Formats: sequence, structure tokens, C-alpha cells
Amino acid sequence: MRIISFSADGLREAAGKGLYEWLGDQDADFICIQDLRCSEYDLQDDKYFPGDYNGYFFDDVNGKANGVAIYCRKLPKAIMTGLGFAEFDMEGRYIQADYQDVSVGCLLAPQAAAGDGEALARRQQFFDLYGHHLQKVRNKRRQFIICGNWQIAPSAADVADTESASGQPGFLGEERQWMDELLASGYVDAFREISRDADEYTWWPDGDRDSGGWRTDLQIISEGLRFKVEHGAIYKGQAFSSHAPLIMDYDLEV
Repeated sequence: MRIISFSADGLREAAGKGLYEWLGDQDADFICIQDLRCSEYDLQDDKYFPGDYNGYFFDDVNGKANGVAIYCRKLPKAIMTGLGFAEFDMEGRYIQADYQDVSVGCLLAPQAAAGDGEALARRQQFFDLYGHHLQKVRNKRRQFIICGNWQIAPSAADVADTESASGQPGFLGEERQWMDELLASGYVDAFREISRDADEYTWWPDGDRDSGGWRTDLQIISEGLRFKVEHGAIYKGQAFSSHAPLIMDYDLEV
């Protein structure tokens, strides 16, 4: 089973750079896209609805920011939008496809700029709520694959320049501690199961891939899927946004 996760910086802009043509050659079972910056209604071209997939979108309340989408080759048993967080759910941050024994989620975590105390506090509130949610669903009799722009680089190996990253949202000590605790409590960073390289980045904050990169686009999976990870790669052959697509293959069927 192949899952591609990608943060678009605007879906129409990424499409204009050849995203859907590239996706059409990847034979993915799931395509999870974050940061659409448009509503489903805005997508009038057939290319946004490939015939081999069932496409589902969850817009923010205004249809102009955030937004997530999931394309499923096999029809899911159910689609879940939101996480039950009243403060965040109308911002189009999470969509999930449920199957018999596994769920595939698509996540866009909140951003915050350094020095913006209100946004940082709100971002931390989201992660506190999400951490509790992930511990609750861990007890369900199913496995989870949560793909997305987590807005956190888990470790020093996941940023090119730790000195400049230090103190920046996405690399704050409390954020990395949150991720460490998550990964110690029954979840796995799928890409790190197949690669320990320190120069594998998915995001370039200023858009220049010759400058410092970060690895913030992750597929976090249930512990029960740890030995199902077969292959992983970050596609850098074309630039569709400031992020690169993450491709993961699993020995798994839905």
C-alpha cells in the first residue's frame, strides 16, 4: 500500500506546477494533501477529481485558508472530518478515511510565528488536545496512519541548521518533547523506520532548497504497523510548493 502526503501551499498553485500529472504516475493508494487554501467548490477542473480515486475535502469555514483532502483508491467505510475540538475543527485541519482495521488521517497542524504569544499558546492548546486524542484512539481495535504537515521537526537530525532553528516554532523544546512523548507511547515515525539520514528534509521555509531545510511532513503510525513499513522517500525532483511530497510504502491492504 502506497501513501503520499504533501503540503501544498495552495492546491491550485501546486496543480499549476504539475502536481496532478506527477501524482498520476505514482500508483498511490492514498494521497493526503494539506494546506489547500481554497474550497472544494473552487476546484472546477476535472484534474482535481482523478477517476481512479474517491476524493474527499474538508475546507475551513471561509474556504480560503488551511483545508485538507484525502484521495482513496478504495471506497472507505466512513469519512470523519474534524477531531472533536470545537476551537479548531472549523478550520479544515483534519480528515480521516476509515476501513475495517485501519484509518488513514490527513492533518494540518496550526502555525505560529516566533514572538506571537497568542498564536503560540493556541498552537500548544491544539497539541495538548491532540495528544490526549491520540492516546484515546490508541486503545481502539484498529491501526492508524496519520499523514500531514505536523509543523514540528522531531529532532536535531530533522533541521539543517539547529542554531538558527533554536527558539523557532516547530523546533521549540516543548514541541520536540511533545513529539518524543508521543513516539514513546505507542506511535512510530514511519520514515525514520527506514532512514536515519540527517539530510532528509521536506520543507524549506524560504522556498530555497539550497538553504536550510526542515523535516516537518510526517507519517505517524500505530506501533502495530512498525514492521509493516517497507519503503520511504522524499520526492525532490520537482518543486510543487515549499514542501516536498513524502512517499511511504506499507505491507498492508485495506
